[in-house]
Amino acid sequence: MIQRIFLYMRILVIIAVFLGIKQVSLAQQKWNLQSIVDYAMTNNLNVKLQNVQARIAGINLKQSKLSQYPNANFSTNTSLNSGNNQDPTTFSRITQTYLAAGLQLQSSADIFNFYSKRNTISANNFEAQAANASTDKIKNDVALSAANAYLQILLGKEQENIALVQIQQTQSQLGITRKQVNAGALPELNASQLEAQLAADSVNYINAKGNTTLNIFSLKALMSLDAAMAFEVDVPPIDKIPIELIANLQPDYVFDIALKNLPQQRVNELRLKAAERRVEAAKGSMYPTLSTFASLGSNYNNKSRSVTGFNQTTTIVPVGTVKVNGTDYTVTSPFTSFSPISSKSGFTNQLSDNFRQAIGLSLNVPIFNGGSLRSNYERSKLNINTIQLQKEQDNQKLKQDIYQAYTSATIALEKFNAGKKAVAINELNLSYATKRFNVGMLGTFDLITTQNNLLRAKLELAQSQFDYVFKMKVLEFYKGMGLKL
Repeated sequence: MIQRIFLYMRILVIIAVFLGIKQVSLAQQKWNLQSIVDYAMTNNLNVKLQNVQARIAGINLKQSKLSQYPNANFSTNTSLNSGNNQDPTTFSRITQTYLAAGLQLQSSADIFNFYSKRNTISANNFEAQAANASTDKIKNDVALSAANAYLQILLGKEQENIALVQIQQTQSQLGITRKQVNAGALPELNASQLEAQLAADSVNYINAKGNTTLNIFSLKALMSLDAAMAFEVDVPPIDKIPIELIANLQPDYVFDIALKNLPQQRVNELRLKAAERRVEAAKGSMYPTLSTFASLGSNYNNKSRSVTGFNQTTTIVPVGTVKVNGTDYTVTSPFTSFSPISSKSGFTNQLSDNFRQAIGLSLNVPIFNGGSLRSNYERSKLNINTIQLQKEQDNQKLKQDIYQAYTSATIALEKFNAGKKAVAINELNLSYATKRFNVGMLGTFDLITTQNNLLRAKLELAQSQFDYVFKMKVLEFYKGMGLKL
């Protein structure tokens, strides 16, 4: 017993060490988009839940296939009986108390049922395929959400870098201004204004870091990772991310491809086929069903007795008189009687003696059952209409999403190009303003305003660039190109 306890403890320690090594390995690696998407599609809880539903659909399909084969059931019963009962072995009425037992093996099989089972199997087959396609659809949703969260993290880090550069510039300007104030060349107001700007820049930096941390938490949730686990992403240069030409991602072209490849569209097609088979199965259930049945059985009564022999008894009995020479004589004859000798019948003998068999055909004709079969048939037909409308709605939403992504990508590209010009102009303005400020020809407030204009332009440029990249990645995903950076 003690050895077994030690063995269990060793197993638990090994499992704990293995899980600890796995967690350390995950915490030490740098996550890129591909590793994030692969891990999320495997470990996301919604994906796991849908996997369970897909397995249930597979079990339903297996069960419907097995329903084609004959069924077999064995039953047994034991009872203590008293009063006026029927002997289960002789079927005569008895009033004694007895212990009875019965054994029965039954089997039945459908011969013809108007293809109801066959259509049910076909429907379950399509449902199982639809459940697997639903899993793929959820994986796609998780992949897009993970890619968006990853790009938001990259954007947050870019905003951190911009804010940090802004802090460094303000600190440098504050240092120069503080020297001039101490020398009496500038009033204290100039230094105070730059100190206020430095505080504002620090707030921007803290906000950027906070947004990055929150986006990391969101990504961890999608990946089903521990929120407390260390997490570091690989940061590729945003301008090095490969992007398909927008001319190759025209919405009509992308929509035609998406209709054939996206899992949700496959789900709707498969569910529609399943619903059509359900209609045929419901229709078949309203017609007669021909089946065969067979049974084997036997009974036992503990009071039952069987004859094992007979006792023979011979007696002399008078049969009449006869007169001879005037004298009466009695005539006798031997009489033999037989009385049965019985003993308690054993369990095995009774099972053999009472063994019975039956085989036959059964015809079941539905006549009236509260309208349940007809109602099931009507509901199954309406279910087709529901799925057709759902399919049309999903296709409409897909087309709308693709057109919106294309339009958003076009707008983001235009904003990105305009943002690059705005950054270039504001950098030039800041360069001129800094030179004028250094020679005392520009006030601190005007310098800060010019500097903030550049900061705002850089942040907007980063936002539009990442927005453009994500929208393009969405279009590429709809086109079937996957997610890659």
